[in-house]
Amino acid sequence: MNPGDRVRVERGGTTNEGVVLPSSTSDHIVLKLDGGYNIGIDREAASVDVLETDVHDIDDDGEPDDGAVSEIEFGDELPTISLISTGGTIASTVDYRTGAVTAQFTAEDVLRAVPELAGRANYRGRVVANILSENMEPTIWQELATAVYEEIEAGADGVVVMHGTDTMQYSAAALSFMLNTPVPIVFTGSQRSADRPSSDNVMNAVSAVEAAKADCAEVLLCMHASASDDRCALHRGTRVRKNHTSRRDAFETIGNKPLATIEYETARDDGADGDAADDAITFNREYAARGETDLALSDDLNPAVELVKFTPGMDPAAWDYLDDADGVIIEGTGLGHIHTELIPRVKELVDNGTVVAMTSQCLEGRVCDRVYDTGRDLLDAGIVEAGDTLPGTAKVKLMWALANVGNPTEAMGRSLAGELTEESQPWQ
Repeated sequence: MNPGDRVRVERGGTTNEGVVLPSSTSDHIVLKLDGGYNIGIDREAASVDVLETDVHDIDDDGEPDDGAVSEIEFGDELPTISLISTGGTIASTVDYRTGAVTAQFTAEDVLRAVPELAGRANYRGRVVANILSENMEPTIWQELATAVYEEIEAGADGVVVMHGTDTMQYSAAALSFMLNTPVPIVFTGSQRSADRPSSDNVMNAVSAVEAAKADCAEVLLCMHASASDDRCALHRGTRVRKNHTSRRDAFETIGNKPLATIEYETARDDGADGDAADDAITFNREYAARGETDLALSDDLNPAVELVKFTPGMDPAAWDYLDDADGVIIEGTGLGHIHTELIPRVKELVDNGTVVAMTSQCLEGRVCDRVYDTGRDLLDAGIVEAGDTLPGTAKVKLMWALANVGNPTEAMGRSLAGELTEESQPWQ
């Protein structure tokens, strides 16, 4: 019995039929049932009959090949897409010992789990990390940026980064600042694991590959644009935010429409022969075109940056730990305000050499500290307005600016990678 075989399993008077999937433990058989769900069965308690053998697992003598490896055929006419895995739900399986979803799959496993990717491109697989995204660190951003740089330098026509959704927006922002790219770099993930019939992993992965074959040479994030399986959205890596815990269309471009949308049915059909499914992608704004930028990597980061959220009634002593920070991003109220009693603390930080930038917890709109007395006092204290930069993006930007820009204070007030719009305008 091998992954891909169709089997009948009897245990305790119950019979199940399904296709064998790779298991995260040797003690369990994992079956995908016809209804779409996966189940785990204790091997010792089960009686197994193989009903149909996966043709990929047959050796030259017609016998099952226990050492079979899934291979993707290479074609000279196909573009080369590098799949870089960091873990997350799109590359996860269920540990039937604990019942929890765990990051287990490598990039090659994802190709086997998403056969719809075959024939669209030549693939190179690379694993940078195998973690759930809440465990992401700036040092891994640096490893990821270096891996992407090396893949593009080696001739990749596009890169797809498979990443957990919880911190994907931070990683996409980090690579937006760290890399100048002549080809698309597309982050994608999955809100629901592959064992669920409602999983979004196939549509997101296929759409991300098609985006990586397209003309837009930026750092992008590709996820469902609606709750249905009709289209994906392409978000600029510095303007996107996860705004729902579990919906498949959890990601939004803040302050505007997504940079582009991908009609899935068209992308799936038109891109299956390796051609770019240009008819499937509709761009809403201008973008950096393929080949227009020379490849460059600036991967230094200063991790000593803190993001703090002001709330009414907070104790000023809660900011004492900021003395060790080289940079602070404040998520203020409205146009960018905090309690007046905290303003001397801001001045003290600035006088000690800390870069302090203001963002708004409103998300939509931009900070403007010239309207009210509090804002003017903040400007006098040395705070820098970060415009409509998203708070999380601002933190990543300041990490990068402190390590790469001569005047990081000035840099926080201007756009470096599309993170800050020159003026906020209604778009609906």
